[in-house]
Amino acid sequence: MRLDKYLKLSRLIKRRTVAKEAALSDRIYVNEKLSKPSTTVKVGDILTLSLGFRIVKVKITSLTQVKDDLMYELISDEKRESNE
Repeated sequence: MRLDKYLKLSRLIKRRTVAKEAALSDRIYVNEKLSKPSTTVKVGDILTLSLGFRIVKVKITSLTQVKDDLMYELISDEKRESNE
């Protein structure tokens, strides 16, 4: 499954276009490699997302959406300090 589509289906990012823009802005890594929106993801991959002042790291547990079930396992959710 494409990275941008997975991010939307898993609700890590609300819209596919926003997921695409984040990947193009070098904010998303798959298995510690910088990724593009078209990168293929699979179960077991580790995603690292840099979203604003947060860095979210998740492990993909499913590629299919099941009602009220998460498609990922949260590994870490860190807050970065602002550079002011």
